[in-house]
Amino acid sequence: MDFNLKKLTSDAGVFFTRAVQFTEEKLGSAEKTELDTHLENLIARADCTKNWTEKIFRQTEVLLQPNPIDHTGARIEEFFYEKLDKKIPSRTTNGELLGQYMLDAAKDFGPGTPYGSTLITVGEYQIRLGGAEREFLQTSAINFLTPLRNFLEGDWRTISKERRLLENRRLDLDICKARVKKAKQAEAKAAAEPDFQETRPRNYVLSASASAQSSGGWDSWDLEDSKESAYVMDQRKLWSEEVDKAEQELRVAQTEFDRQAEVTRLLLEGISSTHVNHLRCLHEFVEAQATYYAQCHQYMQELQKELSRYPNSFASNANPSTSATCPSPVSSATLPGVSPPCLASTSTPGIAREPSGQLKIQDVQQPSTGHRKAKVLYDYDAHDTSELSLLADELITVYTVPGMDPDWLVGERGNQKGKVPVTYLELLS
Repeated sequence: MDFNLKKLTSDAGVFFTRAVQFTEEKLGSAEKTELDTHLENLIARADCTKNWTEKIFRQTEVLLQPNPIDHTGARIEEFFYEKLDKKIPSRTTNGELLGQYMLDAAKDFGPGTPYGSTLITVGEYQIRLGGAEREFLQTSAINFLTPLRNFLEGDWRTISKERRLLENRRLDLDICKARVKKAKQAEAKAAAEPDFQETRPRNYVLSASASAQSSGGWDSWDLEDSKESAYVMDQRKLWSEEVDKAEQELRVAQTEFDRQAEVTRLLLEGISSTHVNHLRCLHEFVEAQATYYAQCHQYMQELQKELSRYPNSFASNANPSTSATCPSPVSSATLPGVSPPCLASTSTPGIAREPSGQLKIQDVQQPSTGHRKAKVLYDYDAHDTSELSLLADELITVYTVPGMDPDWLVGERGNQKGKVPVTYLELLS
């Protein structure tokens, strides 16, 4: 280990000096060079850009990968691949994994059964949805996350480094200014001091004159006086040289500060280009989202069409006389905060049916008594010709038929007639 004690001591001295300087600036006892207004505005804008870019980047990561510590260890794996500088392999999405589970389950349940065949159909579409999700994640990572990460880990680090260097140059400049100020004060004080002869009291001069006469001359007294005068002159010359040296260091420090301020200003002005680049990336991210959701919508519509080909497939694994079905999603006319109930579509004993099992609703006659008004709560689309389609908030006439399932009533609206579910109605008195 190369332990340089001199460098360590120098760094410790600089750190202590900086700490004292910062403390004096905070207390207002030391001079501080202020940056120009334009540079201060650029720094504030850059800090704002960095903070919000970092928040958007982190939240986008959460959006694209909401659970970083799942059973796949996604983030941990990415971390190791990033440190090893290797390409991250393609990962199975949760949708693809769910689809594969459904396909495997269909093999055990039997692909020929209604449940097994439905599992196969749904599983295949789940795999398609998972593939669309994987493509969306890859596109978003390349077109949106990567530029944001490059700014935070590249451009911003360079800007931060130059800003720290600018701060050091400013501190050096302030030290030089303080040094010049102290040197000039000392020079002025030395120049204001009178000569040695002028500071002697009169009695001292008279006694020195008498002593010189008694001793036989003024030579020794003149020698002492010349020494004192030479000392004063040397002090004035020393402080003059110190002022010149301090002013020279100040000029050098000012030049370095101005140069570093210009470099920092150019980097900070590049934030405008960063905004333009991030704006383009944001458009690409939204485009990727639109494409992804459009694919998902298309796949789900196709899946619904596939499942609608077998409307009675639920009956094979349940009671042959009943099958639980849910109506189609209601329109905006439905009551707020209320979801439409599920229906139990059952056979109606005692009512004549066609070979297909549908009720011959034309043969049903309205009784003279026992019919009443009802308000429709939800939109309902008829599943066959024996049922009556409903619109929310409309009023219809309903009645029951002997032997008819209690979950259904016969409804009439003008010349239209058909079965209606009780749970979609509010019977009026």
